[in-house]
Amino acid sequence: MIRNIVKIDEKKCNGCGLCVPACAEGAIQIINGKAKLIADNLCDGLGACLGDCPQDAITIEKREANEFDEQAVVAAQQAVKPPVHGGGCPSAQAQKLAPPSKTVIAGTDAGPSQLGNWPIQLKLVPPTAPFLAETDLLLAADCVPFAYPDFHQKYLGGKTLLIGCPKLDDVEAYVEKLTAILIQNNIKSLAVLHMEVPCCTGLLSLARQALAASGKDIPFESVIIGIKGDVK
Repeated sequence: MIRNIVKIDEKKCNGCGLCVPACAEGAIQIINGKAKLIADNLCDGLGACLGDCPQDAITIEKREANEFDEQAVVAAQQAVKPPVHGGGCPSAQAQKLAPPSKTVIAGTDAGPSQLGNWPIQLKLVPPTAPFLAETDLLLAADCVPFAYPDFHQKYLGGKTLLIGCPKLDDVEAYVEKLTAILIQNNIKSLAVLHMEVPCCTGLLSLARQALAASGKDIPFESVIIGIKGDVK
């Protein structure tokens, strides 16, 4: 039959594996470092995995394919084994980190790390990441932690961190990703930290666009960090 089905561009795919948990049917696996559609009858063609691909390697095409089979999906899910990274990128696996240690890092005056999630790059974080549930979200320009010396202790503690650069990254994709995150999760608050330079205000703009598009009424805060490390 002719129907919609997922198409994966192996030239674009970097094997990050974010599409695997995004596919509830288990139709995608990482094989030899690339995402593969393992069986046509496991793919419903709805494209839930599209928004989780940071490389835009997944599209929907219309072609001849076996009919979607819900029973085959159930059988595949029951037979699934613990995930193995087949040459993909384990460093991009979404994970909630343990509470920070109270021990000061030896040889430094720094306090303990307050980072509670990984990954932190907005481009790599799927909207379904478990650490996004019931959280206070901190969206920071990626220069902020370098410019502000007390970033961890003053702003990061107890929050889920996402970072990006509105000048060098794809802002439109960021708006779509952040909108999906806000819609699919119970985000308790959203704070945006950006640099005082004009181009960095794009982060604030995209956050406001995403918040408006989500239709949610979430407490919102904006903080401007000066290039000399002060709070404006």
